[in-house]
Amino acid sequence: MAQFTLNSTINDVENYFGEEGRLLFPVDRPFNPNETIAQISNSAHYIWYSAIHATKMLEILNYLAAQSQERQIFYPIYSKEEIAAHPSRANTGLYFFKGRSKAPFAINNAGGGFAYVAAMQDSFPHALEISKHGYNAFALIYRPTNPYEDLAQTITFIEDHAEELEVDPRHYSLWGGSAGARMAAELGNRDVLYQLTGRMDIPQADAVIMQYTGFSRVSSADAPTYVSVGDSDWIADWRTMKQRLFYLDQLGIPTEFHVYSGLNHGFGLGEGTVAEGWINDAIKFWKANMKN
Repeated sequence: MAQFTLNSTINDVENYFGEEGRLLFPVDRPFNPNETIAQISNSAHYIWYSAIHATKMLEILNYLAAQSQERQIFYPIYSKEEIAAHPSRANTGLYFFKGRSKAPFAINNAGGGFAYVAAMQDSFPHALEISKHGYNAFALIYRPTNPYEDLAQTITFIEDHAEELEVDPRHYSLWGGSAGARMAAELGNRDVLYQLTGRMDIPQADAVIMQYTGFSRVSSADAPTYVSVGDSDWIADWRTMKQRLFYLDQLGIPTEFHVYSGLNHGFGLGEGTVAEGWINDAIKFWKANMKN
């Protein structure tokens, strides 16, 4: 098993994982393959993100390295024929953070302003923590130009391969930060889900877990929604997020809102900040809203 360190380079990581490692780092931003984990752990590389920790990146990479010796860690969401028809689909797929067999699953969508996918900061850490609670978690690498199509395809893929993946197809949650939160909110809506998947047999998400985005549309078809955001966020105003939950409450849809003093955009898990541990509350919210 590889033991990556702060001095390991992007090239070291990608060479170890082979094709399964090609999408671990953003393909839509110019990362130098000779840069080390320490050198890329900053907001110059992961723009719009704060509270970036190289040690968390190492934990993720070493976890995936260990797991890759025992099972498949990456799943394409499109077939070879579908990729041949649209080559950009080659830059999509799921990294699987496995929990208990037959447990519910979460799909995590990183932000990145629909310019790139900041998975190392905004979906991999969440997926790893969710798996530690025993739930199955997927981190989606999507095309910034086709995010909703790729998330709809992901939901369909997991539902159709639930037995192989050993997940509960009846219960799932959609998670996202920033741009990824918009994806989660859209596909968490029952009507949008049916429209984009073309499938009436796929259940609606039990919960949507959103971080720092100004998404404001409200519908009676929306899912129970949990929100966390900082009051110093210069991109997503916490008041906008709180107002949306007020209207969801008026429709009888369960909500939970948390705003954290002094936090900026893109705090992720919030480790070392006043938001640390918020993900435990979010998991409880999801569990409380699981449909019978």
